[in-house]
Amino acid sequence: MEFLVHMAVAPSIEGGDEAEKVLRRQEAARARELSEQGVLLRLWRVPGRRENWGIWKADDCDQLHDALASLPLFKYLTITVHPLASHPNDPASRGERGGTR
Repeated sequence: MEFLVHMAVAPSIEGGDEAEKVLRRQEAARARELSEQGVLLRLWRVPGRRENWGIWKADDCDQLHDALASLPLFKYLTITVHPLASHPNDPASRGERGGTR
């Protein structure tokens, strides 16, 4: 099952800039692990904001929650999850690009 996930990072992190740098390095390493496991499929940042959108894959909501909770920045994140379902007009499911015809 795929999920569209929005994350916003709190404006400040306990411990200041140095603590945030450490957490961000840990976050990048964990994101790589989740990607290698096929859980984190895509990730986009929102320019000018401390936010991102991603496509995540999990068997169910509990598995997704466990993956999100494993992120080092988890306690500083506001996360919104949108479960995704296939659409009959999805161009990708028909091998098309750019929309329906």
